[in-house]
Amino acid sequence: MLSKAKIKQVHALELKKHRDEQQAFVAEGTKTVIDLMGTFACEWIAARPEWFDAHADQLSDGERIEADRDELHRASLLKSPPEVIAIFHRREDDLRGADPTQEWVIALDGVQDPGNLGTVIRTADWLGYTHLVCSPDTADAFGPKAIQSAMGSTARIHIHYTDLPAFIRSHSEAMIYGTFADGTPLYDLPSPLTTGLLVMGSEGRGIRSEVAALVTHRIGIPRYPTDRYGAESLNVAVATAIVCAEIRRRAH
Repeated sequence: MLSKAKIKQVHALELKKHRDEQQAFVAEGTKTVIDLMGTFACEWIAARPEWFDAHADQLSDGERIEADRDELHRASLLKSPPEVIAIFHRREDDLRGADPTQEWVIALDGVQDPGNLGTVIRTADWLGYTHLVCSPDTADAFGPKAIQSAMGSTARIHIHYTDLPAFIRSHSEAMIYGTFADGTPLYDLPSPLTTGLLVMGSEGRGIRSEVAALVTHRIGIPRYPTDRYGAESLNVAVATAIVCAEIRRRAH
């Protein structure tokens, strides 16, 4: 049985202040929960008995609670009740591991939409980026919407929140790329692009001036045809995917 206290805990973790207090987050759905197992410590996991039977060899730690559909529906933060709900504890990722002089690192400057953030995490996972450095006002990567959008990729990306200008200044030898409407067309950059920091700005204002002043290479995604009137800008998650894919194409 899924107790009222545990259902209350799930709904409390919808708020960032409770996630920070407990250093915990909610994951729902088979793909997400199974991917997070082993990377994050599981406090408890609730599912129907047949789900546990089907996935017994994929589970690690955590209290196992058999629940019926109604209990899962009351606990869920989703519109449609999932097969499984779990509470995980966050891990401590060492910011020193994010070194743009040794590999490509993605930085987000004030990205507000958790769905966009989750999609960036999923894209980074697909394209082999392992570190994501976020300004403190970037959406919480461990919020329910971001976790759902990332579809389990949170397990494979080291996510850091820090003072972004200070982080950039601490890597003075790194190549700092930032996306701007008037930047050099992405496809005109020289090859190979082997290491660096890619800064992506917020949905509304782009890269803020303090960070922009530290960018060494201003790049942009050209519109086709260049003189055509159309959308004012690209979604930040889409723009990140385009740039990250091109960087990987030019890696050799």
